[in-house]
Amino acid sequence: MQSREQIFAMLSTILVDEFEIDPADISLDASLYEALDLDSIDAVDLVIKLQQLTGKKIQPEEFKTVRTVNDVVNAVEGLMQS
Repeated sequence: MQSREQIFAMLSTILVDEFEIDPADISLDASLYEALDLDSIDAVDLVIKLQQLTGKKIQPEEFKTVRTVNDVVNAVEGLMQS
């Protein structure tokens, strides 16, 4: 089981490596679309990366309500517990 801190670290690494986001911009409160400037295609890519890392199937509907980095951490944490 991964902690919230580990999930956040994993997510931060993906955002920096895959989407060239400045690590200083990544916080739990950061909006994926406004603060981090991701678009819907990026969001799909992010879901795919998270699926690869967690080995869990992520339903796209689960990510429709995701707006912030914290929302993603919560979603991944929920997946890891199922």
